[in-house]
Amino acid sequence: MRITRPGGEAEQDPERVDLSDPHFYATGDPHAVWRHYRHKAPVTRLTVPSGRGYVSVTAHAETGTVLRDHALYTSRRGNMLSVLGEQDPAADRMMVASDPPVHGYLRRPVAQALSARELAARRPAIRRMARLLLAPLASGEPWDLAAAMTAFPMMFTGALMGLPEADWPELTRLTTVAIAPADPSSRDDSGGHQLVSAHHELFDYFAEVAADRTPREDLVGLLQQLTVGDRTIRLDEVIYNCYNVLLGANVTAPHVIATTVNALLEHPEQYRRLLDGGATVASAVEEGLRWASPATHAMRYATEDTTLGGEPVRAGEAVVAWLGSANRDETVFDDPYRFDLARTPNRHLAFGFGPHYCVGAPLARIALAEFFTEVTELVERFEPAGPVEHLASNFIAGIKHLPVTARLRPGADRQLARDASRTTPHHPAPPRNERTFLP
Repeated sequence: MRITRPGGEAEQDPERVDLSDPHFYATGDPHAVWRHYRHKAPVTRLTVPSGRGYVSVTAHAETGTVLRDHALYTSRRGNMLSVLGEQDPAADRMMVASDPPVHGYLRRPVAQALSARELAARRPAIRRMARLLLAPLASGEPWDLAAAMTAFPMMFTGALMGLPEADWPELTRLTTVAIAPADPSSRDDSGGHQLVSAHHELFDYFAEVAADRTPREDLVGLLQQLTVGDRTIRLDEVIYNCYNVLLGANVTAPHVIATTVNALLEHPEQYRRLLDGGATVASAVEEGLRWASPATHAMRYATEDTTLGGEPVRAGEAVVAWLGSANRDETVFDDPYRFDLARTPNRHLAFGFGPHYCVGAPLARIALAEFFTEVTELVERFEPAGPVEHLASNFIAGIKHLPVTARLRPGADRQLARDASRTTPHHPAPPRNERTFLP
């Protein structure tokens, strides 16, 4: 999606925009629409083309309330607009589709395994992965950074889950289809969407992985050993939560990286500020997360009649909190449309809030920090090398193509050339319809 500063005439009447339309996010400017609602009606009712309605929430404070209060706003009926009005088959079986106490049983051991303390020893390996991915910059030729970054999360999440490296490219493709089924890249040869097929293939894959009870010292093995209340976790719950972990990893880091680099292309003085020590990598990562807001929205359902931002909400109504809007709320962020790598405070909601705060947030922060630390040691500046293409998704704010070249720092070209001559960090993706690792 485009991120513009407010001002001037709107391209279209904000109240005629369908915020559920995934194609709007590929070509339009949702931030102009969200800003309109934040100022006029931060809690209001909208409808999708089918006629189903939802309560739209665009302000930071009310978004925090919805995400925090699981008793009033349940996650059990689905968390994405794409399933508005439907019952989620994963209810109480998957972290993202459960409420406490079930949510805690599923989350706590995974959160401990993915804590910053537990992951600290993996920083050097993640740094090496980042350098391998950046190696093509040594050629001086245009390089599609956004497309390349899709491989990055699997390089550490795949390893943490004990998944064979040969499977990583196809798993990456399937998770992209799962979160952006309306994007042209998610269509099969007949022009149809592959969402159902992608879900089946991912669940079949993890069913095969999880059914193997050979002791595993990885995240899958950890999930296999969980207890839910007073019982052992079921196979279907292991499958759902493998899917949950993988999906969460694959849809955050690559889009934050691409969106941040795109912002650096538009604001080169900010990158110079980072190189000169006027901003830290840690603060740059937080501003990149706020700026990108990779998860566009989170949906909940009201469990009883209540009020939100002074507006009535009826029991059973869907409530959609727009995280991308909350992260531009003028009452929380000073000059929110300014890209500021040294921004402080930075109370963004890119990882959510409350019980469902992203379980992989420490891993994402480590990966992003190691990546941008490597970038600052290698790259003097990025330069645009072609048009930017955005993902057609109302759930993930993503860039799928970002061609760049880079002016490298002294000596970096030789180091990257050596890395480029090594084995590539991931295998080429198989043809779209070829099922290379499923029975």
